[in-house]
Amino acid sequence: MHILWLDAFHGGSHAAVSQGFAHHSQHHVTLLTLSPAGGWRWRMRGAAITFAREVRRRTLPPVDLIVATDMLDLATFLGLTRDLLGKSAVALYMHENQLTYPLPPGRTRDLAFPWINYTSALAADAIFFNSAFHHESFFAALPGLPGRYHDYQELDLIDTLAARSHVLPPGIDLARLDLAAPPPRASAGEPPVLLWNSRWEYDKGPETFFAALTELRRRRVDFRLIVIGEHIDPQHPTFVAAREEFADCTLAWGYAPDLEAYRRLLHQADIVVSTAIQEFFGIAVVEAIFCGCVPVLPRRLSYPELIPSHLHSLCLYDDDSQLVDRLSETIAALPSLKKIDFRSIAAQYDWSQMAAQYDSAFASVSAGAAMVQ
Repeated sequence: MHILWLDAFHGGSHAAVSQGFAHHSQHHVTLLTLSPAGGWRWRMRGAAITFAREVRRRTLPPVDLIVATDMLDLATFLGLTRDLLGKSAVALYMHENQLTYPLPPGRTRDLAFPWINYTSALAADAIFFNSAFHHESFFAALPGLPGRYHDYQELDLIDTLAARSHVLPPGIDLARLDLAAPPPRASAGEPPVLLWNSRWEYDKGPETFFAALTELRRRRVDFRLIVIGEHIDPQHPTFVAAREEFADCTLAWGYAPDLEAYRRLLHQADIVVSTAIQEFFGIAVVEAIFCGCVPVLPRRLSYPELIPSHLHSLCLYDDDSQLVDRLSETIAALPSLKKIDFRSIAAQYDWSQMAAQYDSAFASVSAGAAMVQ
């Protein structure tokens, strides 16, 4: 097949998935992308026009399948290219959505953006979500979007969308994280290394994480600390204060400058911690688990899907009040926890395993649309 992949927000996990699929797929994949990946609101409003113009500029072979990600107004794009792409099957890949994404304090949701997600889904032959949690939470909230209006709500369409929706986790290039000679981890009697490798933003709950570390110190629990991840404002007061408070035990702080540095830090850590209030999948956590970190994650969002159920009692905590106790228990039990093969739990998401699933899923969409035509 020839697949046209439209990635309007080409950065972070969005870019990693589109590039990873293009590299590992057995199909011919043409990527159309917009970068840098800033101004997501403008991407959702304007990318359809830019992509439509780009399609007209190019001489493309016949397109069997269009795959668009959630930052694109897919219905508008299809309307603008119907003379060129009207016979192509269409799939929508949902990395995130603007209906259930938690807002920072004081901000009101602009319903124009959830509506773009909704009409994009209506325009697609199939919708793919990166986790079951994402799928379920989106459809639980969706009736309230058209349902807020006084007539012609067309709520029966939601069942139609659900029937053509599927879960397809992101492929991840985990093999790139392997090291020929991993750095030594903490040995018996040495303080364990705690890792935070999330974005430095409100939805990842940094205040909760640092408060837990403060309480660990009050309890005289020793540890070392690595805080890395993408940050918009490295001078955010929460992180500035935490850097000063934990300076004496910090091994690394800030955005890892390159892949070599990032993977060495992952292999150096012992425990990866999340306090997120938003997570539709959790690529950073999977990367850390692949590199041998023991996960300490909230029992919410997509995290229970990432960890086998028989390990939930060891790796998941019920709420923020339980976090410190779970960290203390994990640190105390670290030698035995390290014997668990966490790497194989994460390895299922490597592109070596996921590429065939993507190819098969997309081929089915194309074949199904052809049968309808």
